[in-house]
Amino acid sequence: MAVVLGNFEWINWAAATGYFRRLFMQHEFGLTEYAIRCLIGLALVLGTYNPYSLSYYHWATDGIGMTPLKTLVGVGLLILHSVAILSGVRSLGPIGIGLLTALFASAAWVLVDNQFLDIEDPRVFVLVLLVVMASVYGVGLSWSHFRYRVAGQVDSTDVSQNSPI
Repeated sequence: MAVVLGNFEWINWAAATGYFRRLFMQHEFGLTEYAIRCLIGLALVLGTYNPYSLSYYHWATDGIGMTPLKTLVGVGLLILHSVAILSGVRSLGPIGIGLLTALFASAAWVLVDNQFLDIEDPRVFVLVLLVVMASVYGVGLSWSHFRYRVAGQVDSTDVSQNSPI
């Protein structure tokens, strides 16, 4: 049976689905995939707000008013933040998120204590807090893959329970 998708003709649908499965559903997870997820978290957090006036917040409050495009982007950012937060809560749990936040905040404290960061400037202080938040997003989006690689334990959502998370 031939399947036509756009300009491509697939002779065997099973082979086509196998191709897409290999292309998009990789089971390998390494440092590159982790770095990509951390960069996505950083772009999400800093794209929503940053102290250097290059963010959605500053664009939405520029005095022109809300336009349909600003609303669309805002709802999209809200959805992405919800996905990142729920993914982190499901894979790390509230205690894990608290411990991870403490770890990254302690690392920032070490950098400040050794004078690698000067947080006297309020913009730098806010930026450090946002990077800590983005780091928690990155680990939260990746933790299930780490756990699977290390322990072989797979995370799944139990849909038989009426849990909001």
